[in-house]
Amino acid sequence: MNLEIITPDKTIFKGETDLVQLPGIDGSFEILNNHAALISALSKGVVKIMKGKTEDYFEINGGVIEVLNNKVLILAE
Repeated sequence: MNLEIITPDKTIFKGETDLVQLPGIDGSFEILNNHAALISALSKGVVKIMKGKTEDYFEINGGVIEVLNNKVLILAE
């Protein structure tokens, strides 16, 4: 799936990924390929991105996620 993480200052990640783990306001959740459409608020925490066996981590202070047609957009603070 295609993932883009955008902050008010810049784009901090753009590319293909297999899994995204996010800090939701009601708890952690994950997005995988072919996930159903979703819009959710995010809380302060760590976004984990996995591509194969490679893992990347990004600290956010909240935001919003949109998932639609295998495209994930995270607007982070």
